[in-house]
Amino acid sequence: MADDLERNPPGAGLIETVATRGPSFWQRAVDKVLRRPSEWDTWYAGLEGERRVGRELARLRAHGWRVLHGIPKGNGGDIDHLLIGAGGVFAVNTKRHPGASVWVGDDMAKVNGGPPVPYPAAARAEAAHVRRVLERHCGFAVPVDPVLVFVGVESLRSSVTQHAVRVFREREVAALGPLSGKLTPDQVERIYAVARHRRAWLRD
Repeated sequence: MADDLERNPPGAGLIETVATRGPSFWQRAVDKVLRRPSEWDTWYAGLEGERRVGRELARLRAHGWRVLHGIPKGNGGDIDHLLIGAGGVFAVNTKRHPGASVWVGDDMAKVNGGPPVPYPAAARAEAAHVRRVLERHCGFAVPVDPVLVFVGVESLRSSVTQHAVRVFREREVAALGPLSGKLTPDQVERIYAVARHRRAWLRD
């Protein structure tokens, strides 16, 4: 991936992982013909989810928002998307669960009534990480909110209190577009100038 994160497409982290460690084109073709499941199926599903959310976030540029994808974390992994604008900064985490029923609480989520998974807690931790990095380099307070976006779900219920984590289906992220009043235009440009540089994220 490039040092300038503005060049990253949605799913940049997954694209890099699949390119360096994933199956070859021919292996994928054989698995598809034989309808054979692959350990990489979840990676490809995740990539499709990030691409779909990336397309929705791109629409928000018309409202003056800046969008980045594949923000690296110093301890490995990445933040799926970062949205920066007058309404603040949003660390966006994408989850793809086709046809599933999802419930989200303050700390945990359940998919199809299964065991709790810490999606909200992880989203808050990512937002806190983003805030630390940006404030260290910008020199002023940066409001960062966590966002969970679920792709392809059949139903989505949220019991999150006080907007600790914003929870959306992919098409609902448009609700962020009109938000304003938290950052000045100069602050938006300063934050974006910092956020787009990979090296800013490699130390926390």
